[in-house]
Amino acid sequence: MRAVIAHHPGPPDVLQVVDLPDPEPAAGQVLVAVEVAAITFIDTQLRAGASPRPLAPDTFPLVLGNGVGGTVLALGDDVDPAWLDTQVVTSTGGRGGYATRALATASDLHRLPAAVDLPTAVALLADGRTALGLARAARIRSGDTVAVTAAAGGVGSLLVQLARNAGARVVALAGADRKLDHARSLGADTTINYRRPDWPEHLTAAAPDGLDVIFDGVGGPTSRHLVDHIAPGGRYLPHGAASGIWGDIDEDLVTARNATIIPLTEISSGPDDLYQLVEQALHHAARGAIRPAIGQTYPLDQAALAHTAIEARTALGKTLLTP
Repeated sequence: MRAVIAHHPGPPDVLQVVDLPDPEPAAGQVLVAVEVAAITFIDTQLRAGASPRPLAPDTFPLVLGNGVGGTVLALGDDVDPAWLDTQVVTSTGGRGGYATRALATASDLHRLPAAVDLPTAVALLADGRTALGLARAARIRSGDTVAVTAAAGGVGSLLVQLARNAGARVVALAGADRKLDHARSLGADTTINYRRPDWPEHLTAAAPDGLDVIFDGVGGPTSRHLVDHIAPGGRYLPHGAASGIWGDIDEDLVTARNATIIPLTEISSGPDDLYQLVEQALHHAARGAIRPAIGQTYPLDQAALAHTAIEARTALGKTLLTP
């Protein structure tokens, strides 16, 4: 099989295409012929050795990728024969997705609804369950004012749609005008470019009564300004650190306003719940309630270019690989 391997942490060009033996599925596993693989922002941080929780040096060499879609080629022992030759979307257990073949645990497999194609399903695998879990934990109510950061990203674009579907007023924040245009196309009521120095003033004007829900996938100094605008009884949900660091917020202010911080660890009750969130995301997509923003697709041998685009913040929505 062909795979993209990082022999050590470093810049995007450490990603190299190599030929490796096809893996053999163990008991309870399947081998998937990968047709689409997902790239996440955390992949770029892990590759660079710069994530909030960097991998140990002895983790390398490493094939990144935790989400794939394709056809089941082979079965390990104790796997239902009905899975053979079935088109699926699945996580890989944390690595191995940037390849033409990938192993997966049979209990992680999802069949595709008839109305959902493979790229859509792969784009929803991690981002869909995250967005649905966040929206559920936030208890969005009709009439709420909801802030979504990185609103044109994989998770953010889904949160915009979910908040609108719940009857909320959506304030979308992103760092480029074309990304704000995309957020508006998804239903955002107000858009703010937080790379402009006066953006907190625009946020005050957009939410004079405060923010009932804040979905913060950026972290860094942006977080404090967002939390400064939290409404009494509001909910703050930090779910990413695209800036490279988690947000530094005034927790005393949160307490004083009887608001709640809901960490990412609390959006699901465990693996079974996460599995069901993916099923729900696929169901919502099948009936047209949500659609992932697939901004760009790269061939496997251009994985380094894909990482470069994501790190440069030029990528829009979800980025996929096609082996």
